[in-house]
Amino acid sequence: MANNEESNPLLYDQQTEVKDEKKPYKPISSDPPFPAKTMGWTADGLPMGHGVVGQPMMMSRAQWDSGLCACFGRNDEFCSSDIEVCLLGSTVPCVLYGSNAERLGSVPGTFANHCFPYTGLYLIGQSFFGSNCVAPFFTYSSRTAIRRKFNLEGSCEALNRSCGCCGSFLEDEMQREQCESACDFATHFFCHPCALCQEGRELRRILPHPGFNAQQVLVMIPPNEQTMGR
Repeated sequence: MANNEESNPLLYDQQTEVKDEKKPYKPISSDPPFPAKTMGWTADGLPMGHGVVGQPMMMSRAQWDSGLCACFGRNDEFCSSDIEVCLLGSTVPCVLYGSNAERLGSVPGTFANHCFPYTGLYLIGQSFFGSNCVAPFFTYSSRTAIRRKFNLEGSCEALNRSCGCCGSFLEDEMQREQCESACDFATHFFCHPCALCQEGRELRRILPHPGFNAQQVLVMIPPNEQTMGR
């Protein structure tokens, strides 16, 4: 009878419980067995791509495809488009600004909603001040939107990369963004045609025109009316 109870798997095994109680308790550690891998280290000893508590995450931003004063762009497959952008920016900036907003927004009616107000502000500036000094108050936000959407470096970061200045403004993320927004406005106010052309060249290399994304529509044409001949 005892042998049957020992061989029955449905009975409670008291000996196993006693053995488990004699085993020492080992706390489970929450630390991973291997150190976390990082993408590299900065000069200050901070890991690249990983945020630190109380400090902003360090991340690199891309440069603009062409410079601010590169009127004719670069000698590549977009050379003809760059010349078109230069002509539009120097003769009809309202059309170039509307085209940039249309590519950036990709919403029907974006061109008219930006081109017509720009034309009104352009006429006001030329009539009262003799220059196009009113429209930059309306257009500089597009440069900020392009810079944020495509993770492009601003003027402060470009100065810090070239000559090492403005480094203190880049430590705090909010302070850096305020400085970059002010630089975007200054760029549009003092170099308005060049800023529009640089943004146009950048958008044409990244985003296609919204009209090129239209899907083909299949049109069913009924057959011609047939008559039975005699």
